[in-house]
Amino acid sequence: MLHKVVQVRLYPSVQQQIQLAQAFGCARWWWNYALNKSIETYLETGKGLSRAALNAFLPVLKKAEETIWLGDCYSQILQATTLNLTTAYKNFFAKRAGFPKFKSKFGKQSIQYPQNVLIVDGSLKLPGNIGIVKAKIHRSIVGIIKTVTVSKTPSGKYFASILTVSVAGGQSPTVEGENPVISEGKIYGIDLGLKHFAVVTDGVHISKYDNPKHLAKHEKNLKHKQKKLARKVKGSKSRNRYRKVVAKVYERISNSRQDFLHKLSYKLVSDSQAVIVENLHVLGMVRNHKLAKSISDVGWGTFTNFLAYKLERKGGKLIEIDRWFPSSKLCSNCFYQVSEMPLDVREWTCPHCGTHHDRDGNAAINIRAEGIRMIKAEGSAVSAVGGEVSPILGRKSRFRHSPAITEAPSSAEGN
Repeated sequence: MLHKVVQVRLYPSVQQQIQLAQAFGCARWWWNYALNKSIETYLETGKGLSRAALNAFLPVLKKAEETIWLGDCYSQILQATTLNLTTAYKNFFAKRAGFPKFKSKFGKQSIQYPQNVLIVDGSLKLPGNIGIVKAKIHRSIVGIIKTVTVSKTPSGKYFASILTVSVAGGQSPTVEGENPVISEGKIYGIDLGLKHFAVVTDGVHISKYDNPKHLAKHEKNLKHKQKKLARKVKGSKSRNRYRKVVAKVYERISNSRQDFLHKLSYKLVSDSQAVIVENLHVLGMVRNHKLAKSISDVGWGTFTNFLAYKLERKGGKLIEIDRWFPSSKLCSNCFYQVSEMPLDVREWTCPHCGTHHDRDGNAAINIRAEGIRMIKAEGSAVSAVGGEVSPILGRKSRFRHSPAITEAPSSAEGN
């Protein structure tokens, strides 16, 4: 079963913008109300509220004088909000995410339609009283539409994320956990960093991709606009208008980062059968206040997710080696391991065999070799061509086949 999401730009009319704003408000209010009820119930009884128990509040609220306006909202939007809240709780208890947060009217707004959305003459027909919304559908929508999430960014743009499901080639759905098998293409080892975003080796050549430092390029402009926003009177129309100006700068930074990560991940996936990376523990690494801004800006976790889903579509593998694997401390020629390797040491010579190493290039070679060892251990059809396998084993290294894995990527900066 192949799931795919296509995001399209929406251009609602003024009347449709008003209707969407009302729907956003209802969904946001219901999320906050349901979350508050769940917290109160848990504090009183020690148990939470199920999806059915939360939905049982809706008919009463729609008849109450204070919240009669909830009846104007398309009912499935509110029910989808309940589903998303209960899913958020499940992810929290499974330690895949943090505790659900209350939503603000100043952030990104979204609603979800679980069914009855149609594509009509290149536009999107939404159920309820909104009707046909002008859209820019830049690629064909293949498969059955499962859900459509309509969102409004802080900069004032509207988007629709269309989730479709289809069975590739008319075959039966892939069994969950079944490993894709491919036997052609390169095997890349990637060492991620801050000076160089990625140092990549295919076992023969080493390529270095510089860190674009997206935030640094816009930091001066962002600082200037944030100062102007801070001087506006809180709650004034002027402040609310200028909030969009600041949001557009952030949007520009995000777009440039996404563009870079998409292009690099596509380049690596297009001619590879497997990509091997470190299992970086980003949340732990940002606790270093000297590097937190740079680590947050670079987007290692997003890049790994992009590699994961693109490789999965192709039938390739993403292998993540353990955070404690000594990729920088290990000589890729004789496998001698040095005891210490400070971060300021960018080149070193092996005391055992005398080989001179570039720190990042050597780490990429070792990461690739460790990934190939894992592939061989799994008995995969991926061919281990172009590199030797390190005899020093990592811990808790794992295969990753799907971007649906929601655990935070983890690893240490021990390299």
